[in-house]
Amino acid sequence: MSALDLPSAALRIALLALATLTCVPDTATMAAAGELPAIASRQRAERKSFSDNEIVEGFLKTAFGAEYHLAGRVDRIRKFDGPVRVFADGDRADRKGQLAKVVADIGKRVQHLDITMIDSSEAANVRVKLVRDRDLFRTLTSFYGLEKAREIRTSLDPQCLSGFRKNDNFEIEHSDVILTVDNGDFTFLDCAYEELLQSLGPINDTTSVPWTMFNDNVSMGYFDVYDQYILNLLYDPRIKAGMTVQEVKAVLPQVLADVRSWVKRVNDLKE
Repeated sequence: MSALDLPSAALRIALLALATLTCVPDTATMAAAGELPAIASRQRAERKSFSDNEIVEGFLKTAFGAEYHLAGRVDRIRKFDGPVRVFADGDRADRKGQLAKVVADIGKRVQHLDITMIDSSEAANVRVKLVRDRDLFRTLTSFYGLEKAREIRTSLDPQCLSGFRKNDNFEIEHSDVILTVDNGDFTFLDCAYEELLQSLGPINDTTSVPWTMFNDNVSMGYFDVYDQYILNLLYDPRIKAGMTVQEVKAVLPQVLADVRSWVKRVNDLKE
């Protein structure tokens, strides 16, 4: 996964994370196109049943920390504390259409998250920059300057990035996402889901949890059940921006019970 966000002049953090993604054959938006082979095969093989410990482990490992960060503390919950409005900046109408379906799918599956696309850049608090692969480094440079862009390219070698700026209360104020448009449909969708979701708060990648898309070794292309658990935990009103690990653990049992009911219903899970 990855992220793009300009560090604020006032010590507000900009967190960067990257997922190096593996190219798999062509797909269209999984949110609307389960027939696409690379995604459909993953859905058929998807594990959908998890213990409480497995869900909690993944949540704590992705909601705290950061794979790559520029400044500030990463030991607190970070999330939006209000409506999320997404603007797509780019010339590819087909990619904008796919992105809109991804955003709608996320909004459908995360109970307490108000997220939608809008046409105004000024009113958006998530900006998605759609670029050609050959322009990715130039875009990084425009966001971060040449030195940081080189460091990002060397340490992460991204195909897509995401990141956010938060305030002193650890509430996300603005997120930036960069997606390349010319690396195939599967890569675009895989990036779009992962980077948009990480721009909402779970910015840390982990290779120790095999079921999450926030694992550099995992490619999804759709919003899988396990990551729905993570995002629904994060956006439950009882999980607040600025909470520590111990504060979160104190409320997780009650929150997880409600999240299980929601994820089961929205995915029509049988167990």
